Amino acid sequence: MGAQAHAATKSAKPAEVDRRWYVVDAEDKVLGRLATRLATVLRGKHKAEFTPHVDTGDFVIVINAEKVKLTGRKAEQKTYHRHTGYTGHVKSVTADKLLAGPHADRVVREAVRGMLPKNALGRKLLRKLKVYAGPEHPHAAQQPEEMPLG
Repeated sequence: MGAQAHAATKSAKPAEVDRRWYVVDAEDKVLGRLATRLATVLRGKHKAEFTPHVDTGDFVIVINAEKVKLTGRKAEQKTYHRHTGYTGHVKSVTADKLLAGPHADRVVREAVRGMLPKNALGRKLLRKLKVYAGPEHPHAAQQPEEMPLG
């Protein structure tokens, strides 16, 4: 090496991260493409100061989750499973039944969850995702801005 000094890679510190709030209308958006963008923003990969082991992401509010679009025959073929906690009690429901029921937000939440890291950081990131089936959300005080889905 010559006389040049190399700049060290800067690692973001949790206290220095500037967090923003975004709101996304999921109406007529394709589920997988929407979830990919949400996972990117939650993780912080859209920022220059992204650090893999630090939560550098922003908060995301999703409204109209019940109106998300599934391509092909996923609506009747895709199944979601959950366990009641009792032996052998696995409940399964198709995507169209889940979207029509009271827990329509789970479709978006599960799609994003599958795209986040499977560790403590991933669970922390998922808490920054707020999903609502209808057009209303209680986060007006955070002054969320429209997220560009580009």
